[in-house]
Amino acid sequence: MINSSALLADLKGQLGLLQADLKRRAEDSTNSWGARLKDEYAEAFRRERTGWSWVDWRDNEVDQAAVAWIVSTTFLRFCEDNDLLSGAKIDGLPTAVGWIAGPGDRVQRVEENLTAYFRDNPTHNRRHWLQQGFAVLAAQPAGAALVDPKHNRVWTAEISPETATALIAFWRRTNDDGTLVHDFTNSNLETRFLGDLYQDLSEHAKKTYALLQTPVFVEEFILDQTLTPAIAEFGLDGLKLIDPSCGSGHFLLGAFERLNQAWVESGPGLDAKERVRRAMASIHGVDINPFAVGIARFRLTVAGLKASGEHSLVGVPAMGFRLAIGDSLLGVRGGLDQTFNFDGDEAPAGFRYDTEDINEYFGILQPGQYHVVVGNPPYITPKDKALNALYRLAYVSAAGKYALSAPFMELLFRLAVRGEQGQGAGYVGQITSNSFMKREFGKKLIEHLFAGHDIGNPVDLTAVIDSSGAWMPGHNFDGTPTVILFGRRRRPVSESVRAVLGKRDDAGKLDNPAKGPVWTELSEHFEEPGYDGVYVTVVDLDREMLTRHPWSLSGGGASNLKEAIGDAAATTLGAVSDSVGITSFTLEDDVYVRPSRALSRFGVTLSRPVVLGDQLRDWAYAGDDVVLFPYDDEFNGLDVERSPNLYRLMWPYRTNLSNNLMFGGRTKVQEGLKWSEFGRLTSSKLRIPLSIAFAEIATHNHFVLDRGQKVFNRTAPVIKLSDGADADQHLEMLCVLNSSTVCFWLKQVAQKKGGDADTAWLRTYAFNSTNIGRVPLPSKLLVDRPRILDSLAQELGSISPASVLATWSAAPTGNLREVLLSAEAEWRRLQARMIFEQEELDWEVYQLYGLIDADLTYFGSAINEIVLGQRAFEIGLARRVEEGNEETAWFERHGSTPITELPASWPDDYRALVQRRLDLMNSDRALRLLEKPEFKRRWATTGWDTQRTEALQAAILDRLEDPTLWQDPQGPTTRSVAELADLLRADPVLKELARALTRTHEPDLGAVVGGLVPDEAVPFLAAYRYKPAGVEKYRAWQEVWALQRREDAGEKVTIPVPPKYGQGDFAKATYWRARGKLDVLKERFIAYPGVTREGDPTPVLGWAGWSHRDQALALAREIPVQQALGADDAALVPLVAGLVELEPWLAQWHSEIEPQFGASPASVITGVVDQYLARMEKTRDQVTAWMPLAVTRGRRASR
Repeated sequence: MINSSALLADLKGQLGLLQADLKRRAEDSTNSWGARLKDEYAEAFRRERTGWSWVDWRDNEVDQAAVAWIVSTTFLRFCEDNDLLSGAKIDGLPTAVGWIAGPGDRVQRVEENLTAYFRDNPTHNRRHWLQQGFAVLAAQPAGAALVDPKHNRVWTAEISPETATALIAFWRRTNDDGTLVHDFTNSNLETRFLGDLYQDLSEHAKKTYALLQTPVFVEEFILDQTLTPAIAEFGLDGLKLIDPSCGSGHFLLGAFERLNQAWVESGPGLDAKERVRRAMASIHGVDINPFAVGIARFRLTVAGLKASGEHSLVGVPAMGFRLAIGDSLLGVRGGLDQTFNFDGDEAPAGFRYDTEDINEYFGILQPGQYHVVVGNPPYITPKDKALNALYRLAYVSAAGKYALSAPFMELLFRLAVRGEQGQGAGYVGQITSNSFMKREFGKKLIEHLFAGHDIGNPVDLTAVIDSSGAWMPGHNFDGTPTVILFGRRRRPVSESVRAVLGKRDDAGKLDNPAKGPVWTELSEHFEEPGYDGVYVTVVDLDREMLTRHPWSLSGGGASNLKEAIGDAAATTLGAVSDSVGITSFTLEDDVYVRPSRALSRFGVTLSRPVVLGDQLRDWAYAGDDVVLFPYDDEFNGLDVERSPNLYRLMWPYRTNLSNNLMFGGRTKVQEGLKWSEFGRLTSSKLRIPLSIAFAEIATHNHFVLDRGQKVFNRTAPVIKLSDGADADQHLEMLCVLNSSTVCFWLKQVAQKKGGDADTAWLRTYAFNSTNIGRVPLPSKLLVDRPRILDSLAQELGSISPASVLATWSAAPTGNLREVLLSAEAEWRRLQARMIFEQEELDWEVYQLYGLIDADLTYFGSAINEIVLGQRAFEIGLARRVEEGNEETAWFERHGSTPITELPASWPDDYRALVQRRLDLMNSDRALRLLEKPEFKRRWATTGWDTQRTEALQAAILDRLEDPTLWQDPQGPTTRSVAELADLLRADPVLKELARALTRTHEPDLGAVVGGLVPDEAVPFLAAYRYKPAGVEKYRAWQEVWALQRREDAGEKVTIPVPPKYGQGDFAKATYWRARGKLDVLKERFIAYPGVTREGDPTPVLGWAGWSHRDQALALAREIPVQQALGADDAALVPLVAGLVELEPWLAQWHSEIEPQFGASPASVITGVVDQYLARMEKTRDQVTAWMPLAVTRGRRASR
């Protein structure tokens, strides 16, 4: 029996080998498959079926082809081990069975078969032999679709003979006892392992297609509410079920088992084969992923064999299910109606890839024909810009930044039988992302489709279930939060909708998710309106509530409390604001947003401080990033070509920036913007200094008063009050916006995101501008407390380690360690004051909203500081933990000490007040909800010690970036770590910084510098920076730059958008962190692997602030140094390759004659390169193709 996890782990290694082989063949225009791929891509791009770059599209095809080979050989191995092809014929003639392996002596028999095959086909290789096995499988009526010769890539993407040999050898590996490592023998013909293969074999496919298996218990629950009543209502004859995003077929397999059993009960005398045929005739599915459909077909075929009592595929007719490969959302040829309006040979949706066979299943997507429609559609947003635009044309729900779950929801109802004039309506059931409930794109779905405004596609929601609190592998707090929806395609027949509302999430990962507390309550009490359990509440909601966006599916009194807060409001934030929303978005933060030091070194002055959402915390903004700002003082876009320093920084990304997509699918340039401008800059919001910025994605509400001169990133939207509003009026707003009450209210309407999602107070939310604008405001607002907190936050920032070091470094007086100790004491005091004042503010706001009658704030003066762990809710939490009624990581996570008794050091009046708060929390359900960790400020600031260490390290690194360190009388020069340490021994500021960092009087400067610079350096050469896949992407960027230069010279050229990088493209994680997806230089230093100094083993570095000219000169000076140390030509090749990489930049930016050379730097370096190439007898292409030897790590292989 197969070990699924071991098989999956081993096959991932084979997948990499197949991908490497097929990628080479895809780029070979003399290879028939490679040539066909290029033609297919060109046509798909021309017909707007894809907007991907060639590299991205090709990589997807290579991945699909590699997986096809693995999946197809897996099918063959399963058939071999379970004798499913014994007695097979091909072209009417018996054929030898056994192509790869098998238990016992079968490998020997396979070798005999192979010998005979090669005797008859002497020019063939083992790839042809594998294809012979596939041909036998395809020759069986029940196996034809499993390795379809017309569409499966194993017939066209021909792997090399060596790779085919290696693939066969992989399947033949044995354990020490001689048994096969991967033996598929199974008397029950269990195929669940194929589901795991589908989901986890290819990381690329998993991300591209959002592959995720539906848990069995969820599938069963959905079929209980759809297929079971459909059978009762419509009967079995002619019943039709479809999953239009069928994946590996979980819903379809479950449906077949039920249908087969129903036929057993309905017609006990039916022949088993006929029973299976009738059950299979009801099964329909479509998926865009070819190997997913292949796996679903195989699993259904094997299930049909078992149910019919057959033991072989030979002689068994086709099962009768209809599963098609294609894009369900573009199913014109598959039968979707004329609302799509883009049929025809030249239409995008009329184009079919070679792997798609949906045309052969005409009518499979015809609307209104299915009695049951089920699914677990992909939750991702469409990344391909062409497909994104096509879906928008086809679906009303594909609005804004939509997720694919929205158009699929519309599609599922379209496919169902429409109930009218006494006819029954089809049943629809799905588990899907709940993002539409609260994110803006869902407004169209809820207020158009669910509200009944789509006359042609009526929807009767019958049940809405908040399933987001249940532990499900790959879902919810292990992935995307979910909701389960049931409905019928008809006008609503009831004024209410059954709803299961979430109260409390599962505590974390469970061994048996099907028996998890949330799922157990949800599934067992779904039919019991009025049930109010520990984890869920079951109610019948007024349907009208579900026709308004956003939805809130919270139980346990949360809905009532939300309404009470709203009822107490006099107005909303949006009503008293000029605007709430994004001020700017660059569309490419990697290019525009950079550390301030990364711009100053290049003399770029067109920049502004930028506010990022993740740096807005606890009443303050803590960040030193800046944004490139190509605008004049009146916020008009500048021609960056007239700002040389800025132009040089932005030019490499011009094609990428020019093709940034705006809303509606048009590019930035098509919308009339300059290529260098932001995607959006609302200048009116920047003209008025005062703003309230907030973190859009966070665990809690963080609103901060800003006093001007900053640019706000899309992650930090702003609130602009009416013109003329002063600072106090802004602070009044912060009084409620930063309260626990508003935190609670926002979490009822905001979309859950991620974070440590199995812990309620660590789960992040998307606090979007629409919901912020809806925040209810009480009639009275207070300013004193927020004014204190705002002032304290500014004080706290002024004595952070980074601020203290900046002040001290500018005028170094006094012992630095003592300065830092004094600052630490003050920092902790200020934080304790802020915790106290925030706690008072929370209780103050409860009264403003009428949630408590008495004023429970402190009026005394004997205390104004408390520490974490001393707030009323924390004391109550600690007591429940001590009593065994609750478990929490709150105290450990926040570095606080749980206390169950009120501190004796507190004054009596404050002790009495906190006791009153605790008593009220025990007696008042609403206060008990509000005073929970998920709504109370966490004060999760980076600790002083960590801040101190990071600030000292940054200060030392800043000293190391002194340009004079990287120059000598001859010009720019590299330095070893030891050389740097020697140069810095006379720097008293650096020595004092090192003493504070190491907490020693005489620190080893070499060790200090050597410990810091490696993680801040990126190699000079692409071959060192990237893995092979990354190098390939870099070459694509080089081609784009070459085309841009031709464009600059006046030539009219078409320039493709270059591919973006991923973390896996970089040789080290530190390189990825420095460069990011667009390879933007943000590091401090340049690394020179392989470059040495005599008697000095420390790394050799350059400065990342060098121009291309200085980089080239330093590298050119280094080559003779290495020659003098005995480096041979092989060691010099990468250094010369580095100069070759710099040549185009030198020709572009440094072609003017310089007096010191009597020539241009470009011509000087080209002469140097020519000299070394001639001596080494190599070409530029040859040195460019150089790659370092791969570092290999092996393990003991099975025989």
